[in-house]
Amino acid sequence: MQAFHSDHFVLPLPDGHRFPMQKYRLLREAAESEPRLRLQEAPAATDGELALAHTPDYVTAVSEGTLSAAAQREIGFPWTPRMVERSRRSVGATIAAARAALAEGIAANLAGGTHHAYADKGGGYCVFNDVAVAARLMQAEWHRHHRALLRIAVIDLDVHQGNGTAAIFRDDPTVFTLSLHGERNFPFRKEASDLDVALPDGCRDAEYLAALDAALGELWRRHAQGAPGLVFYLAGADPHEGDRLGRLKLTSAGLAERDRRVFDAARERRIPVAISMAGGYGREIADTVAVQLTTLRGALASREQWNNAAP
Repeated sequence: MQAFHSDHFVLPLPDGHRFPMQKYRLLREAAESEPRLRLQEAPAATDGELALAHTPDYVTAVSEGTLSAAAQREIGFPWTPRMVERSRRSVGATIAAARAALAEGIAANLAGGTHHAYADKGGGYCVFNDVAVAARLMQAEWHRHHRALLRIAVIDLDVHQGNGTAAIFRDDPTVFTLSLHGERNFPFRKEASDLDVALPDGCRDAEYLAALDAALGELWRRHAQGAPGLVFYLAGADPHEGDRLGRLKLTSAGLAERDRRVFDAARERRIPVAISMAGGYGREIADTVAVQLTTLRGALASREQWNNAAP
């Protein structure tokens, strides 16, 4: 299975900054021990690719360093050339994972899931919206090669609602947005996804998995006339009970079961899946990395089942 990374492009964050930048390197190093993963450094997304989901003025402001101080505060990162390069490569990794998924069934970005970025602004540690850009680009490429519409589903299981993604695709019936998130968590002003499931603080495995089953059932019901051709899965580690920002209480086993249910549902319908790791802010960073590595191993198991079931 192909997995794309961009952790060599590290933001020079000030001392005390609470974003765990090292988790990307640690996940890549852990993934290197898994021989079934083919790790590749991500390419950088171009201005033209970014403009599929973002306004040209915003792309220019990020690229040229003319973001206002308020815009930088909303993102949560100070502007630096490395911030721009990392953000471009995070999008590039999801583009590459989506192409690989369409060819092979499943692939991953070892970062990404920057779902708080809107068309014209960033927010919540998200500069560009990797899934939105990749979704629009995959639709364009699919139409060019197949002269057909590629319908897409975004299954966002980060603990925070995917407000930027929901806003970008608000009036787009070709992209279905599903967000399962903490009701009282960031962002405090939510956008309307096609399907939002808000969960109470302290939600545990059984309640979460029941809500996920119901949400997936509704997703497939709304696509009764034709399943999506590609799923973007934001496999956030932040619903974990050890997360500093999550406020939910899922165990590692519960998150592994969450992943299995998503992968099984897509594989049974022969829908390719492009994974982004999304959020994870463990009190112990090793817990976040372990959850994400389990997600990758679940994806590998699903890919083997995909191949074994191929005609």
